[in-house]
Amino acid sequence: MLAGMDALADLLDGVRARGALFSKSVMSPPWAVRFAHGSPLTLITMVRGRAWIASEDGDPLPLVAGDTAILRAPGPHTIASPAGAPTSCTVLDGNRCLGPDGEPLTEEATLGLRTYGESLDSQDLLLSGSYEVTGDLSQRLIATLPSVLVVPADECHDRLGAMIEAEIDCAAPGQQLVLDRLLDLALITKLRAWFTLPGVQPPAWYSAMADPVVGQALRLLHNQPAHLWTVASLAERCGVSRATLARDFRALVGVPPMSYLADWRVCRAADLLRETDTTVEAVARRVGYSNAFALSTAFKRLRGTTPTEHRRGTARSEPGAPEPRAPELSPTGSGAATAAAVAVPTG
Repeated sequence: MLAGMDALADLLDGVRARGALFSKSVMSPPWAVRFAHGSPLTLITMVRGRAWIASEDGDPLPLVAGDTAILRAPGPHTIASPAGAPTSCTVLDGNRCLGPDGEPLTEEATLGLRTYGESLDSQDLLLSGSYEVTGDLSQRLIATLPSVLVVPADECHDRLGAMIEAEIDCAAPGQQLVLDRLLDLALITKLRAWFTLPGVQPPAWYSAMADPVVGQALRLLHNQPAHLWTVASLAERCGVSRATLARDFRALVGVPPMSYLADWRVCRAADLLRETDTTVEAVARRVGYSNAFALSTAFKRLRGTTPTEHRRGTARSEPGAPEPRAPELSPTGSGAATAAAVAVPTG
């Protein structure tokens, strides 16, 4: 399933940690950490011990040592041992954490650098961290995920968790940058592992990447979105007839090739308009449209707004505010902690 990483890497490009918040929490039962922040994505890893994870609308799921849970907004979500234990910590936005009495946690709860709890020898150890997700590409990936997913320890054998735990304890220069990059790798490896688990229904485009014809077509569209593609030229590059490509692409991805391409181009344009001051004309040519008018027409049809209005709207957004969830890129196959959201697998 490595072939699927072309599209996955593109969609994860906007999920890039910058100043991510990490913590190591050590606790003895009973305890419960409630994540009530606004961050759009959260990873939690049990390094030792066991716990239960519960969302507002789902049954509790078990977490054992080495398991990683990925939580998608909206929350809140609670990690507890045992299930139903009273809340001992509520994680809010930024570095704000409340104790069981609703008051901010004090320095007495700090055991060291980014480390919280009662004792370093406590039975359970939990790693967590957070970053905001920006960009339409990453939002489209996240929209395909369930509210809670768990990657079992024996399904992803990496050393990233151990490296993150060691780095949390390290006060060397560049620590934040190292943690940010480890976090990005952790998220990608865990999602890739989860997509391949039995019984999981990954996004249609991800499964389609394994098909020799449709997968090749998707790679071409992702790698060369500005090319003047037609179904005929795409089929020729894939070595099949136009009818075969059109039929198989729609069957596996859920939309026709040119609809997928138009959506992909507009999505890329939306990110460029948000992240750069490049002119609309230049953005249009960069993503495959002949001029600003052609991009504006496609943008209006797919987004209900113009590129200029989109840019103004994102410029007015408050820094750090969660991005609104974008439409699906394509149908899918069917103790104390610090700050809010994505984090940390173990190896």
